[in-house]
Amino acid sequence: MKKTVSRPSEGMDFIFSMLLFLVFILCSVFTILIGSRVYGNIRARNDAAFYSDSALSYITNKVRQSDRTGSISVRTVEGQSILVLASDYDGILYETWVYTKDGTLLELFSEQGSGLTVEDGLPIMDCEPISFSIADKKNGAMLEITLEETPSPRTASLFLRSSSKGGRRNE
Repeated sequence: MKKTVSRPSEGMDFIFSMLLFLVFILCSVFTILIGSRVYGNIRARNDAAFYSDSALSYITNKVRQSDRTGSISVRTVEGQSILVLASDYDGILYETWVYTKDGTLLELFSEQGSGLTVEDGLPIMDCEPISFSIADKKNGAMLEITLEETPSPRTASLFLRSSSKGGRRNE
């Protein structure tokens, strides 16, 4: 009969191998956990950028569509900064109000003097508060749209073509 001789280091080799495998498993788990947290942060940042970019693009396009002489103004109603886009359809004056309320970008289209309030607007998308201002410049008027997001506000400035010499008239 052949006897196997056991070396005293065989048990240590097995324990060392198991400890090394355990360290590998723990490193893998921690890498996955850290990676998922990083992915979540990147996703949240991209979503926030999408909504702010989309809101500014939406408002910019509305202004470009309505850029006629005397059709763009800014008002404050119930403490809200409101962009007012006026239009004339078959001799009836209509207004489109664009504003934010309670974290939502809203739009209200109604006949001028209809009595509708900021509570009646239709939601467009989630959005940080937005403020509007029109500044008179040397060559015309500049509309400033400020998205009051944290940590730093974003601003879009639009030159109103209708305010310059030769600008488009209401048609």
